[in-house]
Amino acid sequence: MTILECYRKVNKDCLKFIKSQETPKEKFKNKEKMIKSFLIPISFWIASKANKKKPYFVGLGGGQGTGKTTISSIITIILKKYFKLKVFKISIDDFYKTRNERLSLSKKIHPFLMTRGVPGTHDTKIMLDFFKKLKSKNFRELKLPKFNKAIDDRHKKKSWYLVRKKPDIIIFEGWCVGAKPEKNNTLKKSVNSLESKNDKKLVWRKFVNKNLKSKYKTLYDNLNCLLYLKAINFRLLQQWRIKQEKKLWLKNKRSSNNKIMSKKDVINFMQTYQRVTQNMFKHTTSYASIIINLDSKHQIKSIVYKRK
Repeated sequence: MTILECYRKVNKDCLKFIKSQETPKEKFKNKEKMIKSFLIPISFWIASKANKKKPYFVGLGGGQGTGKTTISSIITIILKKYFKLKVFKISIDDFYKTRNERLSLSKKIHPFLMTRGVPGTHDTKIMLDFFKKLKSKNFRELKLPKFNKAIDDRHKKKSWYLVRKKPDIIIFEGWCVGAKPEKNNTLKKSVNSLESKNDKKLVWRKFVNKNLKSKYKTLYDNLNCLLYLKAINFRLLQQWRIKQEKKLWLKNKRSSNNKIMSKKDVINFMQTYQRVTQNMFKHTTSYASIIINLDSKHQIKSIVYKRK
């Protein structure tokens, strides 16, 4: 099995997927290099770990707008098409609590918890149950939620994911997948104006951190490996996230029920993500299995394999 042989077999499907993600003004650059030099070798690495008797859980973390959905989708195509593995891919975003549940949290604990995103705004019970059922020897089909960002709420149950057969590989992606808690003394210093104005008593940041120490730690301990998409800095992530929102708007502009964000909204929204994201910048490279380094042009610059 060679990388070139794999590329010949998968490039058509991979390029077709990439085309579906492009807009007339936003085209992917160096697509062939990304697939051949980076994503196929990662797929070989994952496939070498696959065990037909039990699912292999791949975590994929990285800041907003880094390209987690694109990269995880292409890896899924390669693993299915070339390695003939059963792959199920889902985002931590699909497990957000409903709008009503977040509204209740925002009234009970802190107003910031109305905003989806940070640890504590996901339904960890469903996620842990999902991991447990996939590991069970008596697996039966499983329904999992699907989140609609355009309306900031879950899809109706008829549109949820249905997992009929136990997968060989599960790709679990999301901006905070693999995040670890901060030390209590670093929580005191605000990282942006949103925190300094609206979280003076540290209620919100302590709640998020407590979740990372408990429920999310239990969740991430289920992962067999972690891939981390590393951007240069937080400002770049903001630019990429603004572009992402424009794409979302282009896809959904006919719908009257949209909750698509303006540039100002995105910047405010991302301030709630900043603390955890910056903590991941500092520490995730020390424990991730594979680090995917991105340059300022949103291209994969290099890959570091930390684990064989």
